[in-house]
Amino acid sequence: MDAAVPVRCRLQVNGDDRECAIAPATTLLEALRYSLGLTGSKQGCDKGDCGACTVLVDGVPALSCITLALACDGREVTTVEGLAERGRPHPLQDAFDRTGGAQCGFCTPGMLMSAYALLQRNASPTRDEISHALSGNLCRCTGYTKILDAVELAAAELRERA
Repeated sequence: MDAAVPVRCRLQVNGDDRECAIAPATTLLEALRYSLGLTGSKQGCDKGDCGACTVLVDGVPALSCITLALACDGREVTTVEGLAERGRPHPLQDAFDRTGGAQCGFCTPGMLMSAYALLQRNASPTRDEISHALSGNLCRCTGYTKILDAVELAAAELRERA
């Protein structure tokens, strides 16, 4: 495969079939941001260290800065833009706002995606389980307490809805 020749990549992003022409070495983050215009996932370290680029691939958190887009061809990708429900913020997004869990906001998309994946598999996580689920996401502003509070609040609200 010639690295200079664009190839077609098909992704199901936030429930929509999307297609883009990319170089074979294009990361999922680059495809999302620069080919598909989805800029919610942040480009932080480009090494898989900070978690700002976290998305879900087939429901599992993935660091999109070190995941090749072509490795996700035909797979389901969920970004922070896909969390909203009928035009309203997801309870996690609302909880981050209400608790002050988002300060500068740079880490927030990755935190939200990691927390969302946790709540999909565990409706009643302990604080330690939340901390563990978010351990791959770095924040330089909040000290994490408000982020943990936000996930606990959202979990409780989601349980009430169920």
